[in-house]
Amino acid sequence: MHGKGGPVRSVPMPSWTKAAIDEWMAAAGFISGRIFRAVNKGDKLAGESMTAQSIFETVKKYAAEIGAGNIAPHDLRRTFAKLAHKGRAALEQIQLSLGHASIQTTERYLGVRQDLTDAPCDHLGLKLSSFGD
Repeated sequence: MHGKGGPVRSVPMPSWTKAAIDEWMAAAGFISGRIFRAVNKGDKLAGESMTAQSIFETVKKYAAEIGAGNIAPHDLRRTFAKLAHKGRAALEQIQLSLGHASIQTTERYLGVRQDLTDAPCDHLGLKLSSFGD
């Protein structure tokens, strides 16, 4: 995948997603190229890809149909990142998935704040022994 600015980016996915995509691609009759493609009114593939605008409209349409409210494709990206963070994915791995150049960008993106009530130093498992023991 080509990201913002042109670098090629790998996007990780669960194995069940890859299997479902492979099955769908075989049923659709193509073995390579982009997954998301335009479909004309006759339900035939039209071109090699969808435009950014058609992806935006598709997300909006199906979000409204399921009652998810007013969401856009970028909201899905942010939701992925926040769910991964909540699931304790490593911040560096989320950074790579999003294609951020710096970890600070990812922290801002996620709204990460220092938790002073549950700080990392509280989880070191160290205890002070009393003096004189």
